[in-house]
Amino acid sequence: MIKKTIAALIAALICTSVLTACNTTRGMGQDIQEGGSAISDAATNAQK
Repeated sequence: MIKKTIAALIAALICTSVLTACNTTRGMGQDIQEGGSAISDAATNAQK
């Protein structure tokens, strides 16, 4: 009984970690995209 409870808790922690990682990765991708856009804009302005 205790082993099943511990296994269920571990499974819940893993699921929570995976879902959190997805949100973090999405946010990081957006940050990188915005940084790339800023660099691109700066390069375009420097050429003018």
